[in-house]
Amino acid sequence: MQRTHRILRHPPGSRAIDRAAMENLRYIRETMDRSRPFTGVPGWGGVAMGATALIAAWIASHQTSEVVWMGVWFAEAVVALSLGAAAMVLKARRFRVSLLRGPGRRFLLGLGPSILTGAILTVALYQAGDLELLPGMWLLLYGAGVVTAGASSVRVVPFMGLCFMILGAAACFTPAAWFNECMALGFGGLHLVFGILIARRYGG
Repeated sequence: MQRTHRILRHPPGSRAIDRAAMENLRYIRETMDRSRPFTGVPGWGGVAMGATALIAAWIASHQTSEVVWMGVWFAEAVVALSLGAAAMVLKARRFRVSLLRGPGRRFLLGLGPSILTGAILTVALYQAGDLELLPGMWLLLYGAGVVTAGASSVRVVPFMGLCFMILGAAACFTPAAWFNECMALGFGGLHLVFGILIARRYGG
């Protein structure tokens, strides 16, 4: 008695349907990634940045040379950005959030241009011998970057950036004797307050 084996074949066009289904799933996943807020902003990293800024403000307040004063804050910027970047990477890994695509990429692209612009203008103002605009410019540009980057993050982030911008605008019309206080209030106080808020509400 012979047995017959029925060979199952994909009907014509089924492979095209499978490819279309995979493309639709990929599109849906990418759309969800784009609409999801970036939660990798590090709250405790912001607290660390605020603490180092307060130390830098205290050190800078004891300097009599404008060049040394600027050097103190330049060193603080390097330390703070390093702390923030490391904390962001750790939090992004913990939440399995990519920093190179989706909301994470948009966050970095929103913040980066303002940081770069601030660095270039700092060199230009130093060469021109006009350092009185530095505190207001730093606060304004950092705040603008945070507002732009925060558009892809949770609501508290762009609000923090707005507070930096308000303080920076005030610092532009503040006597030089208050510059360290403005820097301490902004990069120290605002980072501490919003860092704790983000850490408690959004998981560290």
